[in-house]
Amino acid sequence: MALSRLDNLYRQVILDHSSHPHHHGVLDASTNQIELNNPTCGDVIQIQLIVEDDVIQDIRFSGHGCSISTASASMMTDAVIGKPVAEALELVQDFSELVQGNEVVNLDGLGDAAMLSGVAKFPARIKCATLSWKALNRALVEGGTTVDGHLHQPDESI
Repeated sequence: MALSRLDNLYRQVILDHSSHPHHHGVLDASTNQIELNNPTCGDVIQIQLIVEDDVIQDIRFSGHGCSISTASASMMTDAVIGKPVAEALELVQDFSELVQGNEVVNLDGLGDAAMLSGVAKFPARIKCATLSWKALNRALVEGGTTVDGHLHQPDESI
């Protein structure tokens, strides 16, 4: 009975993030932006970031995707806003390990995204859950503007 209540709570949090995503929209001015798609299901996400002094000052996402993809993007923005780039990249790695069913040391750092650990039971959904996190990783590592995995100069728009 208690496990059922916990499962329902997790489902409710995921549905809430999907229905009312946090940090959804477009930033007027960004330092990093990327668009990635999941060719297996057609989900597309655009992420814009403002990174100043090596800290993620603001982040927004837009695009279209399934509930898991949208909830994961919403949870990701909550987890990384205000974090140094290095810490955000560690969270990307932690989330990737979590949804593959591996143990994660800094589970609290993932915030609500830790509730997506159940995705490990559904391998077809792992790409949905990790799309926004992969986009964040590429935007931070490549440091510029990327569209469909192609790096553009910062003065180009998506």
